[in-house]
Amino acid sequence: MKQQLVYNTVSEAVNALIKRGYTADFSILSEKECLVCNQTQIQLPPEQFEIDEIHRFEGNTDPGDEMIVFAISSDIFKMKGIVVNAFGVYADGKMSTIVERLHKHI
Repeated sequence: MKQQLVYNTVSEAVNALIKRGYTADFSILSEKECLVCNQTQIQLPPEQFEIDEIHRFEGNTDPGDEMIVFAISSDIFKMKGIVVNAFGVYADGKMSTIVERLHKHI
C-alpha cells in the first residue's frame, strides 16, 4: 500500500477517493464471497482485486460511527472503487472470506 492520506470523516475520504478515480461503488456480497459493483453488477472474488488504501474512522461517542473505507482496484476489470463497511458493535457477525480479507489489512 502507498503512503496514506488522512481524512477526518468518511464523507471526506469518499469524496477525495472519487476525485482520485475510485468511482465504482462496491458492496460486500458475503454469500458469494465477493465484492459486487453496484453500478455494473461485476463481481470480484478476493483474488481479482487489491486493497490500495484503508481509512478507519472511530466514533468518539457513537459506536454507529465506526466505519472503514477501503480503496479497491482490479487490474482484470480496469476498475477502481470504494467499499464502506462498519466495524465494532455494528459489524456483521458472520465473517466471510471476503470480509476477513478486507479486515486483515486494518
